[in-house]
Amino acid sequence: MSFSIPPLGLGTFRLQGQAVIDSVRHALQLGYWAIDTAQIYGNEAEIGQAIADSGVPRDELFLTTKIWTENLSRTRLADSLRDSLARLRTDRADLVLIHWPSPGGAVPVADYMAALRDARDQGLTRAIGVSNFTVDLMRQAIDAVGADAIATNQVELHPYLQNRRVAGFAREQGIAITSYMTLAYGRIVQEPAIIEIARRHQATPAQVALAWALQQGYAVIPSSTKPENLASNLLATGLRLDADDMARIAALERGERLVDPDGLAPAWD
Repeated sequence: MSFSIPPLGLGTFRLQGQAVIDSVRHALQLGYWAIDTAQIYGNEAEIGQAIADSGVPRDELFLTTKIWTENLSRTRLADSLRDSLARLRTDRADLVLIHWPSPGGAVPVADYMAALRDARDQGLTRAIGVSNFTVDLMRQAIDAVGADAIATNQVELHPYLQNRRVAGFAREQGIAITSYMTLAYGRIVQEPAIIEIARRHQATPAQVALAWALQQGYAVIPSSTKPENLASNLLATGLRLDADDMARIAALERGERLVDPDGLAPAWD
């Protein structure tokens, strides 16, 4: 599809109150223009405030939010999105995702994907997508609304969990992958192979991990409360790793999943 997702945006998972306001403010000052949030993060209002205070025009920003599982029914999805938009102080999102598949399949994939498509058609968002979807769930979503309607699948993806089956299927279908947890809760910056690659490139380990994901065509949404880390992460877009670097990082795969919540997680690939 012609719609494209910014390669590097600001993640806001676990950031609350003044911490998220400051993070968004610093990011916008540094030149970030994509911000990722979710209904369950409880920070949409603070992000809306930070954007309003920044003076950056809304049309220059790319806002993503995600529909929580309690709001997946046809009767609740659009209204919950309107509430999110009110908190964000905007009349539309750029991208809205299904955050997690409905627990136990309580709401069928076809139902909430159709409801999300309807919300898009009502002008509440420019594009739609999914998050934490397996290959089987992606197939069901495609059956419901077509692959062209699905902008991305946002999944945990880092050197220790490279999610190759999901990423490969998405690529075949023309669906972009957004990598969350690209730094694996900071574990990646302690990885000796990553540190060595970073030294050779006069880069930081975080930049190397982000560049590794970017070079595979994935979007990334690292978060930080430190202005120096926000600035450093931006520089990953200019770092080019060679084939040996990419092969060494590929060899770090060990199936280490860090996000696997009981009651929410599907049967992973």
